[in-house]
Amino acid sequence: MPAPFATELLARSGYDWMCVDMQHGQVGSVESLMPLLQVINAHDVPAFVRIPWKTNFTVAMHAVDYGAQGVIVPMVDTVDEAKAAIAAARYPPVGNRSLGGSLHAVNFGTTAGEYYKRANDEILVVLQTESPRGVDNAEAIYSLKGIDAIFVGPVDLTAQMRDANGKDPSPEAFEAMLQRVLVAGKKCGTPVGLHVQTVEAVQKRVAEGWQFLAIGSKLRMMVAEAQRLVTALDLKGGSGDLARY
Repeated sequence: MPAPFATELLARSGYDWMCVDMQHGQVGSVESLMPLLQVINAHDVPAFVRIPWKTNFTVAMHAVDYGAQGVIVPMVDTVDEAKAAIAAARYPPVGNRSLGGSLHAVNFGTTAGEYYKRANDEILVVLQTESPRGVDNAEAIYSLKGIDAIFVGPVDLTAQMRDANGKDPSPEAFEAMLQRVLVAGKKCGTPVGLHVQTVEAVQKRVAEGWQFLAIGSKLRMMVAEAQRLVTALDLKGGSGDLARY
């Protein structure tokens, strides 16, 4: 959410990294992005920004210029799309990121010149695999130089796997697709990750070899705790408006 105070509290909570979601979250402008990155960076937590779409590289440039340590690029299905994402986050001659600004250097406690020298090695590019086509192209994508990690969005992957009648895949078919991602990542030496909702799911996926795990969201945490309190106190007879979340 575009709430610097709440974001700072979470940044103090001990997470290994945090993501500002500009694709499906409430942060809809680069103006609202900047203060969130500032408070996360102030507590030495790596901050990533999920850009709105795989071709929206203007937002990606703003994100890294404002001090993000990496970008997460959604719905990457092909090698060409992956190459474009890599180039957008890297300075020449590796990529086509424009040089300029000063906030990135300030956030990392260095000079602009030093930032320019090291940014190509330090900025992470995380691509999302969210379709059967992306899984089919996984090895070709994951083996590209400049990709630091892969992240699976399970909701989009499920939707992309629906049959012609709109029926969701079976749990077994969905799990088999996830395992193809994991196998491709291990074969290419590229860390793969997944968005999950419970501690138990994190533990299970870590044991399988997934290395880049996101759990929950700020909004989900807030609503879930509010609902737990209401239910525990039976304020609405164990049900009510909050139950629909």
